[in-house]
Amino acid sequence: MRDSHRAEAERLLARAVEEEVRRSGGRSDGKVLLARARGGLDAMARSASEEYEAYTRALDEAAAGQLTFGQRYAREGAGTPLLVAGVAAVAAVVADLALGTDTGTALGAGVTVGVVGAAATVVKVVGSHLPAASRRAGAASQPGGPEQLRLQWLTALEVRGIRPFLDQQRVLAASTGPKKTGPRLRGTDKSAAARGRNVLEQSFGQLPEPAEPFAGRRHELAQIRQWVQAARASTETQPTVVVLHGSPGSGRTTLAVHATHDLKDYFRGACVVDLRSDGPGESPLSTRDALLHLLNRLGAPREQLLFRERSSPDQQVKRLGELYHQHLTGLPVTVVLDDASDAEQIRALIPERSDSLVLVTARGPLEPAGLPARVHQLAVAPLDAAGAEELLGAAAQDRSGPYDAESADRVRELCGGLPLALRIAGSCLGPRSPRALATDLAAYGPVEPVERALWLRYTDQPDTVRRLLRRLALAGRASLGAAAAAALMATDEAEAKRHLQTLTGAGLIDHVRGDRYRLHDLVRSFAQARLLDEEDPAERTAAQERLIVNYAELADSVLRMVDGNMSTRTNRFSPYGFTSLDEALRWLDDESSFITAALRHAEGVDQAAVLNLLGALCDYCLLRGDLYRLGEISELAQAVDEGLLVRSVQWRTGIAARQLGELDKARTTLASVVDLYREAHHDAGAARALCSLGITLHHQGNLTEASAKLREALALQASPELAVDRAWTMHALAAVERDRARVAEALELLTESLVLHRAGESVHGQAWAHFQLGQLGLRMGDVPRAESELRAVRGEAWTLYYLGQALEETGDLDQAVRELERARTMFSRMRDVYGLACARHHSARVTRDQRAAQTGSLRNSGFARQLLVDARADFQRIGVAHGEAWTCLELAVVDGGNARTQQALALCDEAVELFASYGDRRGEDWARFLRCTLLPYAAPGGMEVGTAVAQEELAQLSRASHELRDRKLDDYLDAYQLLLERGVTLEAGWQAWRLGMVPNRHAREVMGVAVESNA
Repeated sequence: MRDSHRAEAERLLARAVEEEVRRSGGRSDGKVLLARARGGLDAMARSASEEYEAYTRALDEAAAGQLTFGQRYAREGAGTPLLVAGVAAVAAVVADLALGTDTGTALGAGVTVGVVGAAATVVKVVGSHLPAASRRAGAASQPGGPEQLRLQWLTALEVRGIRPFLDQQRVLAASTGPKKTGPRLRGTDKSAAARGRNVLEQSFGQLPEPAEPFAGRRHELAQIRQWVQAARASTETQPTVVVLHGSPGSGRTTLAVHATHDLKDYFRGACVVDLRSDGPGESPLSTRDALLHLLNRLGAPREQLLFRERSSPDQQVKRLGELYHQHLTGLPVTVVLDDASDAEQIRALIPERSDSLVLVTARGPLEPAGLPARVHQLAVAPLDAAGAEELLGAAAQDRSGPYDAESADRVRELCGGLPLALRIAGSCLGPRSPRALATDLAAYGPVEPVERALWLRYTDQPDTVRRLLRRLALAGRASLGAAAAAALMATDEAEAKRHLQTLTGAGLIDHVRGDRYRLHDLVRSFAQARLLDEEDPAERTAAQERLIVNYAELADSVLRMVDGNMSTRTNRFSPYGFTSLDEALRWLDDESSFITAALRHAEGVDQAAVLNLLGALCDYCLLRGDLYRLGEISELAQAVDEGLLVRSVQWRTGIAARQLGELDKARTTLASVVDLYREAHHDAGAARALCSLGITLHHQGNLTEASAKLREALALQASPELAVDRAWTMHALAAVERDRARVAEALELLTESLVLHRAGESVHGQAWAHFQLGQLGLRMGDVPRAESELRAVRGEAWTLYYLGQALEETGDLDQAVRELERARTMFSRMRDVYGLACARHHSARVTRDQRAAQTGSLRNSGFARQLLVDARADFQRIGVAHGEAWTCLELAVVDGGNARTQQALALCDEAVELFASYGDRRGEDWARFLRCTLLPYAAPGGMEVGTAVAQEELAQLSRASHELRDRKLDDYLDAYQLLLERGVTLEAGWQAWRLGMVPNRHAREVMGVAVESNA
């Protein structure tokens, strides 16, 4: 390709890449894509080689018959005309000299004659050259001319070369991104996208609550808000980084958390990462672990969080960084990077391709050079006199004492103006006067301000409260609840909760959220020092062991409510009185992060207790689909390097791999676990791993080997204490033998497994056994038995379904959603399409209403809409027009509330046809009414035409009243007619939802079909 033509092709390539980046919404990296495209330009050009050859051939032909001005002048003007001009010039000189003219004048006249002659020659040549050039330009643009062939070449290059290359890059980007998962873990959402949205919405609930009292930082909050607003007003997509720097105890983290809550409406999610740079005796959090934590909190694909690569640390950080930046492209979130040490530590954690806010807390200013972000430095200085006085007053127990400005200034001076020290010291105002407080603080001599306040309040507490504060240091940096405090103190939860509240009132511990508390780093260092000085090592170890044993019992009792007395927890723990499974799981949700942290500090604790807690926590991770924590526990077990720990965690990891559809990885992992258990002569563990391996082989279609592994497991589970494990292996083997057409053996295995599950009190196992017995009955042609077995499972699903509806009536939408989701899961497992469609329909309605109650609009109804789309497809597949029609109306409500009025109008028209198909006049009236409410916003003729048509159709609907009509609809018809008469505006949006003029659950319960009675 010629150089000039290559430059033209590269310009075309650059325009195509720019368009591709715009099409991707900024997700594609334009610089990388353009570099790749330039590297492949020669290959792209070969696809248009035929057109390029025709173009260059036409150029060469045109050039062959084309004379340049110089060539034409040489041919027409460089010969005789110039000779004539020269002769005329010489003749003029000679004539002038002959006539007596002086030499200078004669030479000047000769030169003038020569120049005029030459100029006349040039004019003549130009006069002949310009028409010829014009004729050539016209010919170049004619069909078959060089210009047209140039356009044909560029078009062919774009269509056959550039566009296929960009399409290929798009496919490669999709294939190297997050992979689609296989079967989902229990309790997960339908789609990864819906899960991501839910996790983002919930991320604000995971933030620490704003610490109180909070004073003296209004200017800093206003400055951060101003920077965020300025960034939002800019057209350039860049994160805003605010470095909050100040000494420990100055309130950096508190300010960052307050700012995150204050600016919540600007962002879609938030996360706090503790980088642990100032922790005594602790190494800073690695970039890899920080990225994993951020990805987990901000809704990244689950499988990326379980399988921790065995590549080098640098390669892992690079891959996780790419995933992090890709996940947050165009997604504005708030990230708090707490306790950073240097600029390099935070560089990889700043999302570069979004309008996110990154709040960094550090001891000194940090300048991440070369970072494409708006970086601001904000000093968090000690409080001034007014701020300190405000904080002391807010922290005081009693503010009724006389005002003492001098003592307040002295207290501020002794506390160094640090909010932490002032809050702790101020908590004793009331029983102490300001003067007494200043005197007591000064009595501790030359110590650090925070330590001075800590000593004062520590000595104020009774012995039991001081003991709890010391032992809370054993919990590390994680938050904890009353159960952990009770275990550390060997007391009951009620007393432990009172002590925690006492410590909170004294400012010695921070309230995180709900019933969760944690120690400030400086307080934890103080408590750790007091623990080492004032308690024996044996007492410390006993408290830590009590903590782990207590949590193992609690966690295991939760899981026994799900899976019964499996061998990992048979006859070991007593029940703990949770009122429901959901209450138990919510408790474990709150405590899981603390449990993981506690396991990191289990030196000297009985390893059997650690193993029990670890096993229960792994089972919880599988139950909840928390693969991030399962991966974290796997790494923790390998770091501890206790054989039984590693085997237990790897077994659960293999199960998670199977549930994600990673069957080859699951098979490899489980096979290695079987070998590990055998080497350790641990028959129960080997049998469980063999059972899981057999199920994996069954999923891979290897029935013979699956049967062999499961029978091998049964042989190891012959002892009575492994009866429930044996039951699970039996119905797994029964499924394999059923698929091998050995029906009689499968029936025998399932019958025995059902007996064992009942004896082991495993409701989950009984449900699965009934389900497989039902499937086997259908395979045998025994329909009555199949129906009976499936009803044993199906009845529970319908009970949950109606319970969810009843909870909706009471207004408990959160619990209603949970029950309907459980029903949906059970119907899905049973392949009950009708039940699944009904559960999806009502779960979507309640989820939509729940989100709307939280946000005041229907904007966050994406997951509900997906459920409705699936429910409509199910109803359509089984031919239930009633369900499909009402689902269309619910979809129309969601679309109307999201300004998709044309789609909503089309759905109402489809619902009208569906209701009319089986004569449901009640439903048809609702569909026509909703259609009228949408017409002003979606009619092709505009708002005026739509309003006029809506008024006419509403009048017709009012006149066509009948007995089957919903009585509420008559009132709505009159009200909406009045609304249309007063006028509607497009800016206000669709009004029917805000006015409550949409069908509720009761509207669809009555089918408005006329019934003819036979006399």
